[in-house]
Amino acid sequence: MKIGIYGQFYHANAAQYIGQLLELLDQKSIEVFIEEDFLKLIHSNNNIEKDYKHFSAFEELDNSFDLFFCIGGDGTILKSINYIRNLDIPIVGINTGRLGFLATIQKEQIKSTLEEILEKKFSLSPRSVLTMETNPKSFDPVFSHIALNEIAVSRKNTTSMITVDTWLDDQYLTSYWADGLIIATPTGSTGYSLSCGGPVITPDADSLVITPIAPHNLNARPLVIKDHTRIKLKVSGRGKEHLVSMDSRIATLQNDTEIIIKKAPYTINFVELQEDSFLNTLRKKLLWGEDKRN
Repeated sequence: MKIGIYGQFYHANAAQYIGQLLELLDQKSIEVFIEEDFLKLIHSNNNIEKDYKHFSAFEELDNSFDLFFCIGGDGTILKSINYIRNLDIPIVGINTGRLGFLATIQKEQIKSTLEEILEKKFSLSPRSVLTMETNPKSFDPVFSHIALNEIAVSRKNTTSMITVDTWLDDQYLTSYWADGLIIATPTGSTGYSLSCGGPVITPDADSLVITPIAPHNLNARPLVIKDHTRIKLKVSGRGKEHLVSMDSRIATLQNDTEIIIKKAPYTINFVELQEDSFLNTLRKKLLWGEDKRN
């Protein structure tokens, strides 16, 4: 078996769990590849003598990997998907951060659930992701990535609202006068979009949601659309520039730049244990407010 491991930070409270994971994988004689920067953090903070193989880019991985472990919070998982993209490698999220909505297991569960995962006693939860291109073309590296949660446009360096002209499949929809606009996937429906009044959408729904951020017009409501819709946005306002974000990555664009958003032709697969289904997580994290700080 061949496994990749990715993380961004090496917190003191996560050290024992990272060591525990590596020790358990070594006991199973599993071939382990660790993202290069994360491996450096491990070596600088832990007395691990084994010389692990490493990777540093999407191009260094292939579909011979059986699993991809992501150690951290939801933000770490959002960044990890750009190592996977269309390779169909299932992601196992291990939550060592504050939020764990996307995680497969909590850090305290590593020992009790790893055997089950390695024996592939799990289901896969396919998640749609978004791509973005601009006209004229921007060469900012942000636009070479994919977004699992959302793509959003927002105002920059001004307190004035922006106008976001919006087209769906080249048919004009409306012009949102607001602080910004969010295009969220079902996965992202429980994130930024939800905080702006958007609906919760189950991951298997073939939908996207368009959610305005603090709209001036009270009639501007979140809109659910089919996920194969081609979305075009054009921002104008008092400033000359605006911000665009893909999950946690942010870039600046000139106003009147055309932004084209589409669903990618592949999905990202999350490992899901029976007791940690989306509905169970939703019930705990949102509906009854349990475990908000985990």
